[in-house]
Amino acid sequence: MVIKKYIVNNMNEAMTRIRYELGKDAVIISQRKIRKPGIKGFFSKKVIEVTAAIENREKSKEEEAVTDSLDAIRNILFKENNSETKTVEPKKEETESENSALFKEMQEMKTMLNNIIIEKNNQDLRSEKNDLYLKLKDMDLEDETISHIIGYMKEMDENIEENRKIKFSIGRIISVDSEEVMQGNVVFVGPTGVGKTTTIAKLAGKLALIDKKKVGLITVDTYRIGAVEQLRTYADIMNIPFKVVITQKEMEDALDFMKDRDVVLIDTTGRSSKNVMQISELRAFINKVKEPNIHLVVSCTTKNKDVRSIIEGYKILNYNNVIITKLDETSTYGSIINILEFAGKPLSYVTIGQNVPDDIRKLSKEDICSLILGEESIC
Repeated sequence: MVIKKYIVNNMNEAMTRIRYELGKDAVIISQRKIRKPGIKGFFSKKVIEVTAAIENREKSKEEEAVTDSLDAIRNILFKENNSETKTVEPKKEETESENSALFKEMQEMKTMLNNIIIEKNNQDLRSEKNDLYLKLKDMDLEDETISHIIGYMKEMDENIEENRKIKFSIGRIISVDSEEVMQGNVVFVGPTGVGKTTTIAKLAGKLALIDKKKVGLITVDTYRIGAVEQLRTYADIMNIPFKVVITQKEMEDALDFMKDRDVVLIDTTGRSSKNVMQISELRAFINKVKEPNIHLVVSCTTKNKDVRSIIEGYKILNYNNVIITKLDETSTYGSIINILEFAGKPLSYVTIGQNVPDDIRKLSKEDICSLILGEESIC
């Protein structure tokens, strides 16, 4: 371990000298403002004393480097002390004072050297994490999610390939519903503009035309006339019974009318997750639905900060699944992981375009991981 002190006018000068003499791997241990020694120093402006160190590359172990450095310093100080005692016999009090000062200096030096090792380890760790962090950040993952992934990766065998570690870690974070969840009374909730109505039309087409199930449609979305007419048009094309409800009593009547259906898909008005009154009003309608299967619909283009707000605001409705829409409108898919981790609920479906009923799919964990890592394309 090489340790040097520099008396400089500013830190730029210190960095230049340290890099020139010790190299770019040198670590600054301490810096403080001092006055130059002597009378002239008293009247001049303060300078900076910078202590820097670099690891002795010839040492194979950091602990040995610390020990060797301490021994070398101890020997130098001991020799200087012995040289002085040959010419002048010190008093007992002076000897004890010198020993005390020597011990204190050695302790400070030991602490200094240990701090160097700790800082070196931290720099290596930050460098290692930084590359992985940037890779995960490029996937549009949130910092909290990245932290969890890295934590899981550290638990795994270091010989496992990095992408396999990432996939396994993502698999521990998210949950996917592999079974068919579109059964009974299914309610769709979520903010305006995420594509709830189009998603319901796609599911209705899949269930009625492909799976040959008896499907019914109900909407309480009376604020947007266009959305009601859009769903009515799809219902007419697919020959599916359709009801528009305005009151809670009408909700009960509509469900009773469709009691022979295998699946009843219920569209709701887009609500602001920040508006407690609107969410409470929506909850009152849902309470009229027997054994509701509630799906929160979120767009993957929604900002992560807003996703948190949406998820928190809709928790009062006790949704049990998540549908993520508009995968065709983004080039990175990390938001899928963010949404599922924030919600803590399994994914049921994703939508990948406007075509009804084709552009809706179920994804496995493996599918999601491949999308995140850019190994596959979904659109």
